[in-house]
Amino acid sequence: MELHGVKAVFFDLDNTLIDTAAAGRRAIEEVLLFPDAPPRPLQVISALQSKHHYGEGEARAVCDKVQAKLLKECHDPAKMCITDLRISHWEEAIQETIGGEANRDLAAECYYLWKTTRLQHLTLAEDTRAMLTELRKGLRLLLLTNGDRQTQREKIEACACQPYFDAIVVGGEQKEEKPAPSIFHYCCDLLGVQPAECVMVGDSLDTDIQGGLNAGLKATVWLNKAMTAPVDTSPVPHYIISSILDLPAVLQKMEHNVNAKLETDHMASSNE
Repeated sequence: MELHGVKAVFFDLDNTLIDTAAAGRRAIEEVLLFPDAPPRPLQVISALQSKHHYGEGEARAVCDKVQAKLLKECHDPAKMCITDLRISHWEEAIQETIGGEANRDLAAECYYLWKTTRLQHLTLAEDTRAMLTELRKGLRLLLLTNGDRQTQREKIEACACQPYFDAIVVGGEQKEEKPAPSIFHYCCDLLGVQPAECVMVGDSLDTDIQGGLNAGLKATVWLNKAMTAPVDTSPVPHYIISSILDLPAVLQKMEHNVNAKLETDHMASSNE
């Protein structure tokens, strides 16, 4: 796809190109052996059932607590590495459910199996790969993701998305993350483009959309899978899509608007 008004598109990773939330939920279910989950992490199953005599209800309670902690997670890499923080999630969830002394070893075992299982579920869908391949024929593409360096690089490696991008920028490797304008301008410099020539696509109003607006990008595209209405105080994206596969149509619409404006300007100039 070749466009005149847009030269580059920046993509968020988590829950935009890959369904990180679903992968995390599936990993937790498999680690804790829910009835409808494939019994792969045998070590944790053995630890929870044989060594510690966990019942299904207790396993579900631990699962719910870990999921809640992940959703509320606030990570400061200057204070604690992401691995220690997430082992602590498991440790706290187990202790809150079962009581007694903290079991760091069991928590670490659960965490590493959860992490491995989640990475196995992180995939870049074939139709998304095809879309990126087509877009890249006429545009420069960049992956821009917030988060801990090690965690995000592991996700990128797991879903094998590197070949589809001209550059990959991880917020945890920079001085500032989205929505700071600096990281967007750094991305522009990497690609040799101006902010007014770039589009940001992501699922977060607070980081992706607000960041694109802060940086003065040409347009922001909010991926709103549930198509829920944003609150009045939210940043207002230029475009809203319910599927990442709707992006090419939005870019074509932007191109049409640019061409229409050029034609109008030309006619006005001729009339003068």
